[in-house]
Amino acid sequence: MAGYPAAQPARATVTVHWSILGPALVAALGGFLFGYDTGVISAALLYLAPAFNLSSGQQEVVVASLLLGAIVGVVSGGPLVDRFGRRRLLIVSAAVFCAGALVAALTPNAVVLIAARFVLGLAIGTSSLVVPTYIAEMAPRETRGRLVSLQQLMITVGIFVSYLVGFAFSPSHGWRWMLGLAAVPAAVMLLGLLGLAESPRWLLSRGREDEARAVMLRSRSPSEADEELAEMRAVTATERGMTIRDVFGRQLRPAVLLGVAVAATNQLVGVNAVIYYTPTLLTRAGFGDTAALVSTVGIGLVNMLVTIGALLVIDRIGRRPLLLGGTAIVVVSLVALGALYLLPSQTGVVGVLLVAVLCVYIAAFAASLGLGIWLINSEIFPTAVRGKAASAGTVTHWTLDFLISLTVLTTIALLSATGLFWLYAVFGVIGLLYLHRHLPETKGRSLEDIEHKLRGAR
Repeated sequence: MAGYPAAQPARATVTVHWSILGPALVAALGGFLFGYDTGVISAALLYLAPAFNLSSGQQEVVVASLLLGAIVGVVSGGPLVDRFGRRRLLIVSAAVFCAGALVAALTPNAVVLIAARFVLGLAIGTSSLVVPTYIAEMAPRETRGRLVSLQQLMITVGIFVSYLVGFAFSPSHGWRWMLGLAAVPAAVMLLGLLGLAESPRWLLSRGREDEARAVMLRSRSPSEADEELAEMRAVTATERGMTIRDVFGRQLRPAVLLGVAVAATNQLVGVNAVIYYTPTLLTRAGFGDTAALVSTVGIGLVNMLVTIGALLVIDRIGRRPLLLGGTAIVVVSLVALGALYLLPSQTGVVGVLLVAVLCVYIAAFAASLGLGIWLINSEIFPTAVRGKAASAGTVTHWTLDFLISLTVLTTIALLSATGLFWLYAVFGVIGLLYLHRHLPETKGRSLEDIEHKLRGAR
């Protein structure tokens, strides 16, 4: 969600019509594919593991290859999106999503599957960087927050749909269909992008002001377009003078560290151990395949519904109460999960409690850290360096996601499931203490005010 700008002159109310909502929805399909491709492997693992005779370590590699690709996609996507434009890079990402899904579905062996998921990761990493940028730069400022929030909502929808697809194809062990169906929304995204305009901000940065103004007039009055173009010229001129040294200099260091801390806590509480491995964890606890997948669908539904609710109230409740309160509940849930795995059996009543606590965990995460990584990183940096500085948090997210996905089953073998969840709880406590001390309330405040707060200025 975009940050709150400094006070501006009153402007006419903007109606969210198709010229605004259409590009946002098409671009947000990148978020849907992000969620689908990361979530679908949880069900597919139950069937492709025996199909290719994969060990626990090899299963981790299959999962983690996508995250390794995402890291490469984020790192390489920044320079590419500035050079070639937001729309072009989204078109390439959609094509890669489509090709990667088809290759994964038709794979003859595990090596090709790992390579296909790495390629899918490139598209996920790139789109996670470009989609919010494109939406934010296309939308008028009055509707920017709601439209950018579509990214996180579509991620949770993608995860939920992937769980439904996994359940639907579980009777036939149809893991190839699970992986391949991602090509459908990817093709829709590709076709939709072909009819969209380039971001006016990027066009202006290339000296194509007439084209930028024409794009803005689709959703703004002439006076509003001219006003925003003037602001863009000033910001673009400022950004040209910024270097990586400025981003990590003393003045911005508190904000960069906060962005990294939110991203690190987001991952170190183990959410993607749940997203990727819930069916595996539940079958190891004594659930049947069908019961494990039904439980996973329920967890995905909770994730999606709570995200919708949190988006509706976060501007009223504020960032600090949701992030700190939600993270505290996440920690308590992790402790409870570890305790349940100490019991002799996790079936029957204990099994019901296990799923219930997982639902509480994912709900608390969705309402706090799930939104926090994108929201806080979009609000705490000055406009002139937001893209460069926020990438530190994005890279942190994907790097830790990769490391966690690569170690879940191994850690369970070494420490047991109890040890795994309690380790994540320790990380959660550390993150909670840091955020309690350093996270400012950004609700209703200008970016300049937030910046001064983080610098410790009067």
